[in-house]
Amino acid sequence: MADTTIIKVDSAHSPRGAMGQVHLASGASTSMRMWREQPVGDPAPEVARDYETVGYVIAGRAELSSEGQVVVLTPGDSWVVPRGAVHTYTIIEPFTAVEATHPPAQVHDRDEPPAG
Repeated sequence: MADTTIIKVDSAHSPRGAMGQVHLASGASTSMRMWREQPVGDPAPEVARDYETVGYVIAGRAELSSEGQVVVLTPGDSWVVPRGAVHTYTIIEPFTAVEATHPPAQVHDRDEPPAG
């Protein structure tokens, strides 16, 4: 029989990751996390992740740079970063977004900052 369990997550009690992310609901093949970021001036280091990311901007503005493309993300925008794409974000103003990853980003600490 298939698992029919509904999972509800109260973000006020969700675990936080080392990069400031709030881990939200997570299933067998997809997970969600929320970011609340403040501008820091410089872009985050470029990374390539072994999972696909889709996101939705709730508030604020950020610049997403990936593989020679640059887009400004504003409230109501959604985005996709394909698996393996080299990318970085620059927070322009206080920014809140929710993103989902497939497979789940937090499996085996894959969503923590790279060492070094």
